[in-house]
Amino acid sequence: MSKRILVVDDEQNIVDLVKLRLEKEGYMVTTATSGAQALQIAASSSFDLIVLDIMMPELDGYEVFKKLREQKNETPVMFLTAKSSDNEVWEGWQSGADYYVTKPFTGDELLRGVKLCLNEATE
Repeated sequence: MSKRILVVDDEQNIVDLVKLRLEKEGYMVTTATSGAQALQIAASSSFDLIVLDIMMPELDGYEVFKKLREQKNETPVMFLTAKSSDNEVWEGWQSGADYYVTKPFTGDELLRGVKLCLNEATE
């Protein structure tokens, strides 16, 4: 059975790019373009992984992550974000994220993070 991944980013082109790459690898992908939409989807469906942007209007990725945990949703979360300074990356790891990828990223970087989060063998 294919693993289910929720991809959340307010930039539609990033959502489309990530969705295309993950579907090519056989994953089932659902997308959201806001934190509020992501929380609604996560509350009504189960996922094996959530790929989450940090810098989004209204609810940012940290707030979404915190609310997911408050709702006892323990789905692994991989941040995919333009926040790339050492302090920002450290803050992402400190928040409890399972993995952290900075933009711009390559398809291989994305897949490596996804496979690690899903405990799948990486080559």
